[in-house]
Amino acid sequence: MPGTRNTRGVTDPTMRFIGHSTVRMDLGGTTVLTDPVLTARVGPLSRVTRTPDAASYTGVDLVLISHLHADHLHLPSLRLLGEDVRIAVPHGAGAWLRDRGFRRVEELDVGGQLTERDVRVTATRAVHSGHRWGPRLTHGPQSPAIGHMLEANGLRIYLAGDTDLFDGMSSLGPVDVAALPVWGWGPSLGPGHLTPQDAAVAVGRIRPRLAVPVHWGTLAPMGLPRAPGRPGARMRRALVEPPREFAAAVRRARTPSRVVISEPGGSVPVPDPGTDPPPDITAGWT
Repeated sequence: MPGTRNTRGVTDPTMRFIGHSTVRMDLGGTTVLTDPVLTARVGPLSRVTRTPDAASYTGVDLVLISHLHADHLHLPSLRLLGEDVRIAVPHGAGAWLRDRGFRRVEELDVGGQLTERDVRVTATRAVHSGHRWGPRLTHGPQSPAIGHMLEANGLRIYLAGDTDLFDGMSSLGPVDVAALPVWGWGPSLGPGHLTPQDAAVAVGRIRPRLAVPVHWGTLAPMGLPRAPGRPGARMRRALVEPPREFAAAVRRARTPSRVVISEPGGSVPVPDPGTDPPPDITAGWT
């Protein structure tokens, strides 16, 4: 169960998987939101789960952006948070975001750190295209993709963003919680992503006490989940099966990590420092 410490009025620590790569964490007296996607549409993609209500993203102190793709750096969602919210972006992306009206933007390169109250954030390596419009284009903004390591309340929480497996991943662990991408928004994956099986390999390298699958079950090309025949069936499977395949792969590997599958919108039971994590759990709407 989440801890019950109270730091500056915030009950610590709690974690909520809002959907796709958006995770809300309340820890160290601070509310952190990752890669906010908070609307019913993201360009040609539609949300297949309920749209987050305002209560799920109020009071945010710090926004962490892993890379520039529109399903991670989504301008309409950032505007819901206000133009004065503190936003950390990968190195080289700050001016582009400030030009769009956001006032408190700072950059992080791999190994760079920032603090917000009692939370320390360190940028970590990621292997993923950092171009705003995709890996095959050369015009437009570009900056390296990153992940984030959060430390507060005696906990270390790794947020991978989007990444493939990479050399040196083992040096990130051990951690208390790892939020790992296990799919994407379509019926198939391109380069620079973790499959459920690859994400299980990442668990073996990072050695989290608790592993949380993210980046699944939230977005799809408009109309495709309802399409007849094989294309629609394939998309529908991609919306529900990846986290279960991930959990099964972790169990087969006999790692001591526990997996919590939270449906988009659900809470995650964060372990207290020094205690055993909960058993494998499938958490629903809260």
